[in-house]
Amino acid sequence: MKHAALLGLLGLLTACAAPAPVEVAALAGEPVAPDVALLQGAFVAGQQPDGNTLLLRGRDGVVVFDTGRHVTHVQRIIDAARAARLPVVAIVNSHWHLDHVSGNAVLRDAYPQAQVYASNAIAGAMRGFLADYREQLQAMLDKAPADSADAAGWREEIARIDGGAKLFPTIPVMAFRPLTLAGRPVQLGLETNAVSGGDVWMLDRQTGVLAAGDLVTLPAPLLDTACADGWREALGRLDALGFTTLVPGHGAPMDHAGFKRYRIAFDNLLTCAAGPTSSDACRAHWLRDAGALIAPDDAALADSLLDYYIGQVLRAPQARRLKYCHAGAPR
Repeated sequence: MKHAALLGLLGLLTACAAPAPVEVAALAGEPVAPDVALLQGAFVAGQQPDGNTLLLRGRDGVVVFDTGRHVTHVQRIIDAARAARLPVVAIVNSHWHLDHVSGNAVLRDAYPQAQVYASNAIAGAMRGFLADYREQLQAMLDKAPADSADAAGWREEIARIDGGAKLFPTIPVMAFRPLTLAGRPVQLGLETNAVSGGDVWMLDRQTGVLAAGDLVTLPAPLLDTACADGWREALGRLDALGFTTLVPGHGAPMDHAGFKRYRIAFDNLLTCAAGPTSSDACRAHWLRDAGALIAPDDAALADSLLDYYIGQVLRAPQARRLKYCHAGAPR
């Protein structure tokens, strides 16, 4: 009895001493799925936009899909990682546009061990599109009066481009590849003939969340460096993936049915722009076809963006329309 009582007492003391389970705080941002959160970018009048950032919390740290443009946006990423008490261990860049890759420099300074997964298309962009853009910015600065309200923004854009190597991948994505990031199984895919010449998507296998980058954008497709017909084909391949939720490069997440609606709207837009229908009607058709995917407050922005893209890209001379298309590009 004495020994039995002693054992019972020891068991009671052990139970009392057992630590209480630690409650894990929700990942900062808009919840998308368990341990997956969205930091939405924004179009703000008078300045360049930030793209969306998707955060995934894994056993070993935080995975960041796209890093935005402005310091305020990347600081939200750092704050989220600190609140989770985990390091950023991996950065995946969907493409080289500055609103998706500029935050790399600040984030890599904060987390120098983080690996960066992206396509090598940024190397060509630095010699071509971004070099030309830098020259334009510098020319505007040279002509601007001393009290120009725009000069500070132009200097910041130049500094982003001059980030150079900090914007490049440490591990290039050359094709489809499954891998584990921060303890989470994911799949990375590459489209070489769509939005930017090197568009990476990421599918989180645990939750079925697909980060699509600018392969899907709202309130309208952003066609600045796109091959429109190649982009249309890329959407077909995304449709074949077994995802449940898609997070676009700009705009709100959508389910697979919503993506199918987006794909139809995109296809109809290209068909309309290739025919004799007026630009006004094509824009109206896009708003109708995309429907509830476009927030009511974004209808005017969609109309403005499409006014430019239909006239300056989709109905431009053939050389402009096909400038970013690569015949026989691998998929």
